[in-house]
Amino acid sequence: MKVFAWIFLALSSLAAFSQATPAKLEPVEHTFVIHNFHTESGVTLPEAKIVYGTYGRLNAAGDNAILLPSHYMADMRGYDWLIGPGKALDPARQFLITSELFGNGRSSSPSNTPEPLHGPRFPVTTIRDNVEAVHQLLTQELGVRHLQAVIGFSMGAQQAFQWAVSYPDYMDRIVATSGTAKTYGHGIVRLESEITALTTDEAFKGGDYKEEPVKGIQAFSLVWTAWLFSQEWWHEELWKSEEPAGTTFAQVVDHYKTNFIPGADANNLILQMRTWEQHDVGATPGFGGDLRKALGSIKAQILYMPSATDLYFPVTDARYEAPFIPHCTLLPIPSLWGHPAGAGASPADEKFLNENIASFLKGEPLHGT
Repeated sequence: MKVFAWIFLALSSLAAFSQATPAKLEPVEHTFVIHNFHTESGVTLPEAKIVYGTYGRLNAAGDNAILLPSHYMADMRGYDWLIGPGKALDPARQFLITSELFGNGRSSSPSNTPEPLHGPRFPVTTIRDNVEAVHQLLTQELGVRHLQAVIGFSMGAQQAFQWAVSYPDYMDRIVATSGTAKTYGHGIVRLESEITALTTDEAFKGGDYKEEPVKGIQAFSLVWTAWLFSQEWWHEELWKSEEPAGTTFAQVVDHYKTNFIPGADANNLILQMRTWEQHDVGATPGFGGDLRKALGSIKAQILYMPSATDLYFPVTDARYEAPFIPHCTLLPIPSLWGHPAGAGASPADEKFLNENIASFLKGEPLHGT
């Protein structure tokens, strides 16, 4: 189940299909603490903790940095597919920062925050909250004066768009893969269905459970899996490309149901879904809820890379947004892997992403399809 482990725990890359894949580079782990962090919900976190990783070194000018914000329930290793010799990002040249979202169980989360904000009482943190916290990290802790780029997959793409709107002069480029600048109605309904599947378990107890609501998490996992890959991925049985010979369809489905995100906390899962479904750059102060106006304010060069078969963030949503963004290149990923294509789910996806992101960062022509 390499896809599962890589996307949500970010522990391995699906580039492991190739036996020639070099050893992955390991980030240096850090924690940044903000005292009395004010969230958009109106609740103040006495201590907001951001766990993050770094690769390479910041130069004397403080301008060789690239930010890679994490995706759903991922840790700092969520961009292994993009980092290393021969890939688009190389710590020998760039200073890479991989930040972890609130709610992943390591940064401030329902599961690790003491009362009175423990569990279901932890405030819903928005994408803007996460961007603001990381902006303080970059400017106050690391001394990053300017970013070469913000590159994000999925919820990382949501953050990338928000960075471009909130701090339009702070970076030169944005790369957004498998993610949009707003969560639209259909995506909210999907997320609500997953939250409902989880919370219907009597063991959930309104979030004040003593033991994890296993049946609820399994129900959530199964609904999530139904949306993760494209219909064509299932029809072509592409799961066979990463499973031992003899693995059955029933075994694959059972694994996703019972071992989808090992050790995950239910309240953490829900928090990040709430963060996801509330995202809208148009709600940024100063834009009055006008998505088009917010997108039109972006100054950075944008490489917008939706997956052609994504069910989470349909390519049609990206095609709707792209015309409102100045300096935007829309380049769909030609893949049957659905949402994970935006993080190099197959060798072909990884190659397409690395080649085009590398060219984009250098200002060179893209490779197209």
